[in-house]
Amino acid sequence: MPEGITLIKNAKIINEGRITEGDILIKGAYIDEVSSSISAKSAQVKIIDAEGNYVMPGAIDDQVHFREPGLTHKATIETESKAAVAGGITSFIEMPNTNPQTTTVEKLNEKFDIAANSSYANYSFMFGGTNDNLDEILKVNPKEVAGLKIFLGSSTGNMLVDDPKVLEKIFSSTDMVISVHCEDEATIRRNTEAYLKKYGEDIPMEAHPLIRSEEACYLSSSQAIELAKKTGARLHVFHLSTAKEMELFTNKIPLKDKKITAEVCIHHLWFSDEDYRTKGSLIKWNPAVKTAKDRDALWKALLDDRIDVIATDHAPHTLEEKQQNYTKAPSGGPLVQHAVVAMFEAYHKGKINLETIVQKMCHNPAILFQVEKRGFIREGYFADLVIVNANQPWNVKKDNILYKCGWSPFEGTTFKSRISHTFVNGKLAYQNFKVNQQRFGQCLTFER
Repeated sequence: MPEGITLIKNAKIINEGRITEGDILIKGAYIDEVSSSISAKSAQVKIIDAEGNYVMPGAIDDQVHFREPGLTHKATIETESKAAVAGGITSFIEMPNTNPQTTTVEKLNEKFDIAANSSYANYSFMFGGTNDNLDEILKVNPKEVAGLKIFLGSSTGNMLVDDPKVLEKIFSSTDMVISVHCEDEATIRRNTEAYLKKYGEDIPMEAHPLIRSEEACYLSSSQAIELAKKTGARLHVFHLSTAKEMELFTNKIPLKDKKITAEVCIHHLWFSDEDYRTKGSLIKWNPAVKTAKDRDALWKALLDDRIDVIATDHAPHTLEEKQQNYTKAPSGGPLVQHAVVAMFEAYHKGKINLETIVQKMCHNPAILFQVEKRGFIREGYFADLVIVNANQPWNVKKDNILYKCGWSPFEGTTFKSRISHTFVNGKLAYQNFKVNQQRFGQCLTFER
């Protein structure tokens, strides 16, 4: 019997809209068999008793900022992928606003080299669009790169694309998924100036969703969608944050046939503007966390399939950076270690069922980006698997936070569910708060 055989017994398997009791046999990097009962045919088989806990596919996070190269005092691919694996995220797609930016094929390949040597999780990268790099965009191999990322609002690294002719040319020239950050820069600038005039540098953090307003989000996302319809581009709108934007999306088409898709992030589902009083800049993201009414609308759209994917927009900064005043504190926060258990918490509160969590965090990212042989528990697929004990409470505190930045907006939160095991490509990468120091991550490939 060849080496590398693991049998997961007594699992409640969450997969493809059902929860079934059964066993999963892993051979090498792949799922060999899924059945109601599988016997170990050799003493060499490693048996893991799931003890009636849930087994789900590893989550695929379609939007993270792991800060490497150039911003590694905040995070690295090594540190954040380790946190991701501990959080049940086995694959990630990382964004291009690093330093230098990932806007040439040369810089893209350098990031692939870094990840190949350091990533605990499976990885791919978005290629960044700018006002003047269409030639480089056309060189990208769509079988190896997740897609194209365009910032239609200001970002770390100044990657704002604001030339309408360039945008239309990009949208018309590629078949890749174009993922967009939608906030209207002129509206934000105007609002910022008004608040600076009123408060000087001491703008209250509660003003963030008024500065990066509903209007700024809707104006930008509606224009991006209009352009996608005009050009036939395949558009994916990142981190939606407002009730008003929900009218722009449909649930009347199967995901595989949608040309325009939508994502929501954990923080927009969890927090509201009422939390700025206690959390301050720790929940300062772009787009901003908005009202409870907006949050409710996001949940409704998520559950009726107008929103297709749940992601994190994991974007760490040091605590020192975040503790500055409003105008200086950067936007973004770390989330990959706590995203899956946060959604299980929503399950405990009756907001969502487990099948839908798996659909939005595992199946749909795989379908949307055409990820090869991941995101499902299927025979012949890569064995990216997560065991979750839904009734083992734990508290988020400094000594169990794995992010390089050392903090979390969830610090002090008690989650009812705990991830006990994470498998990456058939190897046990994490078990009970301990990450295997061997790295098993592979480069994602895409069926295009």
